Amino acid sequence: MAGRLNGKVAVVTAAAQGIGRAIAEAYVREGATVWATDIAVDKLAGLSGATVRKLDVLSDEAVAALARETGPIDILCNAAGFVHHGTVLECDDKAWDFSFDINVKSMHRTIKAFLPGMLAKGGGAIVNIASGAGSVRGIPNRYVYGATKAAVIGLTKAVAADFIRKGVRANAICPGTIESPSLDDRISTLASTSGQSVDAVRQAFIDRQPIGRLGKPEEIAAMAVYLAGDEAAYTTGQIFLVDGGFAL
Repeated sequence: MAGRLNGKVAVVTAAAQGIGRAIAEAYVREGATVWATDIAVDKLAGLSGATVRKLDVLSDEAVAALARETGPIDILCNAAGFVHHGTVLECDDKAWDFSFDINVKSMHRTIKAFLPGMLAKGGGAIVNIASGAGSVRGIPNRYVYGATKAAVIGLTKAVAADFIRKGVRANAICPGTIESPSLDDRISTLASTSGQSVDAVRQAFIDRQPIGRLGKPEEIAAMAVYLAGDEAAYTTGQIFLVDGGFAL
């Protein structure tokens, strides 16, 4: 079924690659007017049908400027994030602060900037990308990453509760391990620091997925389309696992 987002205006962060790009492309296919944003604006090239903008989600001023440019929107999808590797012993204050800034406070910034427009329009949908790591189970060497993604769940539920009678819905998607350029970079880094081969590191990621494979960005995008559209009008404050059984 096409056209599920006809007439809606959407903003997607981290839309240059991976999950964010797949979501932006899916929103375009479903008829939305899409503002696709990323700090790496050059990588947004080729994203057909969307208006692309450079956006630093760490900047209050940049986020506010984008909200002024777009005007009121119907859909906000927060896909920006960073995966820190390590235990509490490998997490210094700089890593902690940066992880929370990009994984959690960026969502605070965008929601605060775009929510007034949603309220003025009488409603809207917020879709936050959380993670199976931290949100629903703990895994080794994801100390601060897990903490940030658990915070995303709390943030999402709080927004949902505060604006449930105002027509604004907020939900979170918890992906498992997804094929993406970001994952490829992390695999290469882990291989170089651990002495393992790239193939061995990749297989370790696959092996922790009970379904026996990595996820596809398009599989996360499908859930993001549903949560953004009117089919999910009775759904708010929830987390949705798209994780290949990771949380089992």
